[in-house]
Amino acid sequence: MVAAGIAFVGAIPFAGARWELTPILLIPAAFFVWAWRAGTDVYPDELRVRALVGSTRVPWARISELAPDPRGQVSALLDNGNVIRLTGVTRDNLPRVLAAGGQEIGHAD
Repeated sequence: MVAAGIAFVGAIPFAGARWELTPILLIPAAFFVWAWRAGTDVYPDELRVRALVGSTRVPWARISELAPDPRGQVSALLDNGNVIRLTGVTRDNLPRVLAAGGQEIGHAD
């Protein structure tokens, strides 16, 4: 959010130079809204993954596996084979997400 604010302030001179450049302010504004809104909410019965526009609710019963990728970001593998990236969830805070949802930590054999 701080980076979006700095980018917005930095774009003001460009947008003020010519009125045709005013839409350039929409780029940092959209990034600010995304940073403010995006994330994953954890509830005992479901996860809610929020994005810039809309959100996806996923019941815990539909999640087959939560797995981090090589960069440390966590995705949920659903029972139908679809994969949903959990915005804001990393390998380091995955145990807290599972605890908040009342889920047990299983280990791969």
